[in-house]
This record gives sequence, structure tokens and C-alpha cells, in this order.
Amino acid sequence: MAKKAELENVPDVLGQFNSLKQKHPDAMLLFRKGDFYEMYKEDAVKAAAVLAITLTSRVLPGEKDPVKYTLFPYHALDVYLPKLIRSGQRVAICDQLETPKLKKEEQTKQKTGEKTKVKEEIIPNNTDMAKKKKEQAVQDKPVQTDPNEVKEKPACQKNTEQKAAAEQKPEAKADANVEQQAGAKKERKPREPQMVTADGGKVTHGHAYQGKDNLEDWYFTAKIDGQQLKPQKMDAADLAAYQKKELTVPQLMERYYPTKLMPKVPEDTYRFPRQMEGAEGAVAIEKFNVYKEKDEQRPDFGRYKFYAQVGDARMSAVASRQDLNAYFDRVMTPNQLIEKNFGERLHLKSAYEKYRLPEGVDPKGIRVAKDHTDNKWKVYVDMGDKGKTAKHEISFDDGYSLFKTRTATREQIAAKYLTPEINGLLSAQTAKLEKSNSMKM
Repeated sequence: MAKKAELENVPDVLGQFNSLKQKHPDAMLLFRKGDFYEMYKEDAVKAAAVLAITLTSRVLPGEKDPVKYTLFPYHALDVYLPKLIRSGQRVAICDQLETPKLKKEEQTKQKTGEKTKVKEEIIPNNTDMAKKKKEQAVQDKPVQTDPNEVKEKPACQKNTEQKAAAEQKPEAKADANVEQQAGAKKERKPREPQMVTADGGKVTHGHAYQGKDNLEDWYFTAKIDGQQLKPQKMDAADLAAYQKKELTVPQLMERYYPTKLMPKVPEDTYRFPRQMEGAEGAVAIEKFNVYKEKDEQRPDFGRYKFYAQVGDARMSAVASRQDLNAYFDRVMTPNQLIEKNFGERLHLKSAYEKYRLPEGVDPKGIRVAKDHTDNKWKVYVDMGDKGKTAKHEISFDDGYSLFKTRTATREQIAAKYLTPEINGLLSAQTAKLEKSNSMKM
């Protein structure tokens, strides 16, 4: 019976939640219960993900199945509320409502209190009445005073002044508390950085949040020295690892903002004209910048591209996201970006160093020759018993680098055009040998 009575006094929290949720379906409801703020159902799931707090399940009074549930201390509201708002949530803070039984008991208590007060006001105290009459008689009687004596204030005036002084004391205390709180805020230590960049920038406020338009999309963002970074859409695997605390903010920064963490190059490296080493000696970089393709007839319409004017050559190429970030964050020099994006067109030796043949290919089988059927230069590889690749046409720039400037080798040209096909022939040969060995066994 005791347990039953106790449950009757427990407010129907979930009922209140469901009722308020119907009225405000787009709001996250925070219920104040004692020293904690509690969230339920889908609100609990969202809050746990945004705030990185524990999500649990429990059976509430009147419920058979466990309900998703999370909470945080009331004094942490100033920390967690901004995080929820920054994640795009509309937040409503709710005081728990009363059940009919609790409300009835409270009303009964209030009525009892009111009656007592009325009684106290109606039934006067005889001593007080006598004092009041005496004070009134004293006030009505004229008082003769000596001019040299200090006038004594009437009793009623003293009482009035004492009351005023008593009323001023709480106000003074309140003002003192406000000043003390303001001073405490000023003395509050700055937020500790979650990491520091190579140039000493302090990374703070790194967090993931849910998208507004599509709730399945999550984004990661942070601040560097107080400057907000552009949010980056998170990979599903990264989000899951972050929510399980398997990925930290520094790791996510390296994944989504790598160039923000790198050391910047000197600003004068972006002053033109400047020199760079070409295939046949030093050449001048006259111009290097980024632009957005506006020609609707081009296949790369709307994409960002690099434009470079090196010597007499004027070139453009679609810029990768990584290279764009490196350009705007100034962590790569124009020489490095030009070499990476236009190296083959400038016949730079370093541009071909990335091409390497797979193991098991004899360089003697590489052929680069003009095909007399169409009069074009082509490359192919004869791999003996492993097979022979098809003939692939090479570009004018690659032919120039191979025959004129000699900054590219036959092996590099073959690796550039034939690597996928070579790997296919090697895999087929390996599978054939494995099948043969299995049959022998």
C-alpha cells in the first residue's frame, strides 16, 4: 500500500512530455526535476549525441516499456544550452506540472494558510491596541521643546525610518550579489583549447551537430582563435565513432580541416612575378589565381579552377578541394601548386616521379612508337606469357617530355597509361597459377 501511495504522488512526467510535444513538436523539452534537467525519448537521443552525455533507458511510472532518458545537472545549463542552440535545436525549458492529487493537496495547504492569516489579522492584541492609543495621544498633544535641544523624532516616524532601512538592506545585498557575480564572470578563466595548430592557433568549440533541413546529415565545426570555421559534413562512420568517443576533436580536425593545422608559408611567396625551375631552366610565374568557370558550355561549368601564366604558357585546371584549401589557407606556395597541377604540361621532371610500374613488369617489354594506321604515338607493354596490353595513345605533352625535354621515362609513361591493365594481367596470371596448384593437390 505504501508503494501504491508513493506512485500516485509521482507526477506523470511522460504524459506531460507527450502533451507538450504535441503542442511543440519541433522543440527539445528540458524538464527541471530537482537538481537536474531531464530529457526523454527522441529529445534524449538528440541531446546525448550533441552534448556527448550518457543515454540510458528506464521504466517511468505508468509505463511498461523502458523509455530513452538522459539528464545533466541544473548548474550546467549555461554550458549545455548554447551547445544545443548552436546545433540547430529549438529548446524549451519546462517546470514539471502537478498531478491532480498533488494539486489538490497544495490547494488545501494554501487555504489553511490563508485562514490562519485572516485570523491573525482579525483578532487584535489588547496590548498592541493600548500602545497605539497611547502613541496617538502623544502625537495629538503639543510638545514644548528647548531650542538648544535636539528634537526627538516621534515614535511613528522612527518606525517608518526603521522599516525603510530594513527594506533597503535586502536591496543593497542584492546589488552586492550582482556586483559579485559580475566580478566572478570577469575573473572567469578563458576556455581551454582542445588543440593548438602549428602556428599556435587555439582550437575551441569543436563539436558535431545535426542538420536542420535533413536530420540524417551531421556536421563538424570548430573555432580557431574565436573565428568560426565553415561546417563540414561528417561521414557516417566518423559520426558513429565520435559519438562513441572513439574519435577526438583533434582527430576530426585533422580529417576535416587538415590545412587549418599546417604552418602557413610566407605571404611574399604569393607576390608575382616570381621564378620557378622549369624543364629547360628558370621560368617566370606571371600570374596564379583561382576563378569559377562561368561558361555554361564547358563540362566544368560552376567549378573552381586554377589559372596560371608561366612564361608564354597560359593554363587552367580544375582544382581539387584539398588544393583549394591549401591555396586559401596559404599552406602551399604557388610553385608547389603549379608543379602539382600543371607539372606535366610544363614538362617538369618532378611531375612524373609519382608514376611507377607494378612489380613483376620487365621494362624491356615497353614500347612507345607511332601507330602507322592513325599516325599517333602510342604505348603498350609486352609481358610475355602474362599477355600484352592494348595500345594507348599518349598526349602531346607526355611525348614532348619523353622525347624533347627527356624529363619523363618510358617506364613512367607506361605506368601513367597502363597500370590498371597491367594489374589485371598480373592478377589473372596469379589466379591461373593458384588454380593449377590446387588441381595438382
